Amino acid sequence: MSDEGQDGDDSRGRPRKAPTAFRTISEVADDLQIPQHVLRFWETKFPQLKPLKRGGGRRYYRPEDITLLRRISDLLYTQGYTIKGVQRLLREGGLDEAGQAPELPLGDLDEAEAPEPVREALDTLERLAHELRALTARG
Repeated sequence: MSDEGQDGDDSRGRPRKAPTAFRTISEVADDLQIPQHVLRFWETKFPQLKPLKRGGGRRYYRPEDITLLRRISDLLYTQGYTIKGVQRLLREGGLDEAGQAPELPLGDLDEAEAPEPVREALDTLERLAHELRALTARG
């Protein structure tokens, strides 16, 4: 006797909310697979993120808050940006409509103008190349 097969219900038997409905921190954490304490921490780091707070401090996230959280999560966990890098992108409006960081024409990119993840990767590659040269010189 399971509700899993019914349209509009999740595995706990609760009806799905409308896309425009506000969501609690536990619903957002479950949906994005991010711990609640991380969401609260991100509120302190990203001033653009402002869920409604009701009595007792209970948070209610608007659809635009959830979209922003998805952007932040993707930039941090998938694209490799640091918190400072994401803060800069958000502050400078460096995200497109879908929340993606701009495409990089790496062939024409001056290293000093590269986004933080690219600079970090280049630094790592240079360090590894130096170590390889040192190892082969010992040969």
